[in-house]
Amino acid sequence: MAKMTLEELRKLREEKQEALEKRSIEGKDCRIIIGMGTCGIAAGAKETLSTFLSVLDEEKIKHVAITQTGCMGLCYVEPTVEVILPDMPPVIYGKVDADVARKIVKEHILGKRLVTDHMFDRPAADIIKQDGGR
Repeated sequence: MAKMTLEELRKLREEKQEALEKRSIEGKDCRIIIGMGTCGIAAGAKETLSTFLSVLDEEKIKHVAITQTGCMGLCYVEPTVEVILPDMPPVIYGKVDADVARKIVKEHILGKRLVTDHMFDRPAADIIKQDGGR
């Protein structure tokens, strides 16, 4: 392995600290939890995770923590993602590929509207308001 310069080491440290910060829940009011059990990984959850991280970077969204969990028990709709946002019911989305991940960030995280065509574990109908769940 080639030796790294001090500047290269500093840059690597900064990159790793930024990556850790995205996964920290401290001071963040929103969480995206990605099912990374064997079934989720086989269905493409690693790509889903990468897409969420990329989109949050592109949009410069800092109030969202990305974390992982094991199987959510919805193996038939993997990859699964739970989104927890203040003033909205927690929702589990299924069949979340890269395009759906982008849609979740745009519509649910930024627009405060549920992405109903990918909801698989949804809140009871009586707590979803007509304005998208707020």
